[in-house]
Amino acid sequence: MPAQDLTDRAARARLQTTLAGLPALAKAIGEGAASREARRELPYDGFALFRQSGLGRLRLPVEWGGLGGSLEDVFEVIATLAAGDSNVAHALRIHFDQTEALLLSPRTPFNALQIERVAEGAIFGGASTELGTSRPGEITTQLRRDGEHYRLSGRKYYATGTAFSDFARLNLQDENGNSVVAIVPVNREGFRVLDDWDGMGQRMTASGSLEFDNLLVLADEVTPRVLTTLAGRHGGALRQLHLVAVGAGIVRNVVADATRYVLRHGRPALHSPAPSAREDAFIQQVIGDLTAHSHTIDVLVRDNARVLERSSQAIRNGEPDAEARVLEGALATARTQLIVSKLALYAAERMFEAGGASATSRAHNFDRHWRNLRTIFSHNPLLHKARVIGDYELNGVTTHLTEGRVF
Repeated sequence: MPAQDLTDRAARARLQTTLAGLPALAKAIGEGAASREARRELPYDGFALFRQSGLGRLRLPVEWGGLGGSLEDVFEVIATLAAGDSNVAHALRIHFDQTEALLLSPRTPFNALQIERVAEGAIFGGASTELGTSRPGEITTQLRRDGEHYRLSGRKYYATGTAFSDFARLNLQDENGNSVVAIVPVNREGFRVLDDWDGMGQRMTASGSLEFDNLLVLADEVTPRVLTTLAGRHGGALRQLHLVAVGAGIVRNVVADATRYVLRHGRPALHSPAPSAREDAFIQQVIGDLTAHSHTIDVLVRDNARVLERSSQAIRNGEPDAEARVLEGALATARTQLIVSKLALYAAERMFEAGGASATSRAHNFDRHWRNLRTIFSHNPLLHKARVIGDYELNGVTTHLTEGRVF
């Protein structure tokens, strides 16, 4: 057998072996997740397990030191981890966005360094947005010159996952007001992570503030930021599907929690002739309904991942239909997000029909599922997405679809 064939076979085997360990990893990360959520304990141990798995290198090509996984692999990892602890899966959003950007961007010294870091096991966090601006998405945090390098003072918010990360990707302005990205070590003096996220859901994603106090930013840690490239637009859809995949995992957890409740704690309905909850036709219907919703969501996410994989391949290979593929990815992801939000929130509410008032006990903490889903699907206005899709279908308008922001 040719040497290259042996190398390819070994690479596929490594990928499959790593993915085969995913269920056990998710189970370990999920141990005690409900009680941790009640106590609001950040999942540092879960992140340590994720690091050990090597899945942070999943999307990097084998020749770059990665596992060579597809986007279908990536989103299955996200959903499976979310079924164990949705905070861990959500907190990886910037990391997988960063690795995809590296895959599709030109090889510069800046990007080559980040690729090397991912290959060595580093995890990326960061923040883009700020509180107190006149409109969402406005960037006012600005670098100032200090000799050959820069200094940064100010504050960012929605710093999801940065508390667990090695490097932070920061969306900033340079001294001339141009949009730039800086990637700096989280442990550098002048960089502070605050656990001040006070949302009702996804409480342990470390989605609060970053404070910068005269933080040194080296000149070679800064690069221009452009959203409207094909890679940037593809990344916008990728970030949205990441949220949907977390939702898919939460609904898997809904099914598992509802089933476990019925088997361990459930009682038949008052007027039911069934001798046990598991034999109650009404409760069986509820569980069947939940599993159907979870299955449908998983299928939608998997199909959407394949659409984004085609988009990614088209960009990377410079294919003539890359523009159309990227638009297709934006539309598919927005449609998926609209429908999954409805299916998922319904499932999180419907699960209580399997147990009655006793299922609302704080000891079970089942309400976390609805709170987490409602928080995830509040990230971007879904009514706006429906309108944009309708405008495209009726009038062919692509204005928002090509911004590389929330589509």
